[in-house]
Amino acid sequence: MNSRIIVLKLGTGILSAGSGRIHQERLNTIAEGIQILREKENTQTIIVSSGAVGLGMGKLGLSERPTELSELRACAAIGQCCLMNAWTNAFERVGLLPGQVLLTREDFDDNLRSQKVKETLNSLSRNQIIPVVNENDSVSDEEIKFGDNDVLSALLSSLTNAQLLVILSTAKGLMTHPTKGELIPFVAEITPAIEEMAKGTTSVTAVGGMSTKIEAAKIATKSGCAVFIGSGESKTDLSSIIANDAEGTFFPPHGLDLNQRKKWLAFFPKPKGNIHVDDGASVAILDNGGSLLASGITQIDGSFNKADVVSLINLQGETIARGVSRFDSDELLSIKGMNNQEILEKFPGKTRAEVIHRDHLAPHL
Repeated sequence: MNSRIIVLKLGTGILSAGSGRIHQERLNTIAEGIQILREKENTQTIIVSSGAVGLGMGKLGLSERPTELSELRACAAIGQCCLMNAWTNAFERVGLLPGQVLLTREDFDDNLRSQKVKETLNSLSRNQIIPVVNENDSVSDEEIKFGDNDVLSALLSSLTNAQLLVILSTAKGLMTHPTKGELIPFVAEITPAIEEMAKGTTSVTAVGGMSTKIEAAKIATKSGCAVFIGSGESKTDLSSIIANDAEGTFFPPHGLDLNQRKKWLAFFPKPKGNIHVDDGASVAILDNGGSLLASGITQIDGSFNKADVVSLINLQGETIARGVSRFDSDELLSIKGMNNQEILEKFPGKTRAEVIHRDHLAPHL
């Protein structure tokens, strides 16, 4: 049986404890989780590990990210040693060995070089070695100035044909508002509205932010890789992420047809409410691959927000599908039974009247 490939990207805030120190216990926990996935679920993990510059800054006693590129390169060089020592200690505890792979964007621009990268990663995995990838920012100005390992992790996911990209940072996922919003558990499509929710980081040691994570999700999902963005600050259980028992935001692969999307049903978060539908809506969804329209809704259960996952219930009380609602529960109560034209007149800011678009629906298995 072919093994599954997961790319795990870890942000600076997860790895660094400040002042040049490492969160060694977090690395130990991650190493344990990787070993469990490898032994019990035939899963290969490629780590993309941020934090070199931040760790180097701590060792040099710097409180602010240097603007001089040569100083940044020096911080990266020092930090890389700290990182690999920490990963070696973590993996030795579980009988594994890490192997460092330093890359630049040029490694992805040239077909021959990218193929060599893929061959190296495959060789490491075959020999029970866990690849630990980072940007080669000790020698490359471009990666220091513009780089963020979110995009690198997405490019690696595409190159290795990974099935899942997990991005862990200090953020628990995509929020409706950066400070007082609610977590969005499932993003079926990365729209301009979704991108608008993402804001840049304010950390002095980090480069990326939620905006770069959304950009990474766009790259990875377009290549057929699912993406999970969540927090790595608590004790991270990789198995719980795979089993959809972790808090965060999930992005399914882009461009899948209805039958292909069925396999991603397991990644849908637990439904926040129920939408009861008539027989016409049931037939349209199950037999014709149609969207859910308000005209087919008979009842709403529970309180949920726009973009929450809900269950669809037929007249016999059976769950027939799950999907991502374009309306919150209060809005649905006000429009159930309406036709599309009436809905667009009631909500002039909306361009689509479907309650759940067919691209965001998956029949219940």
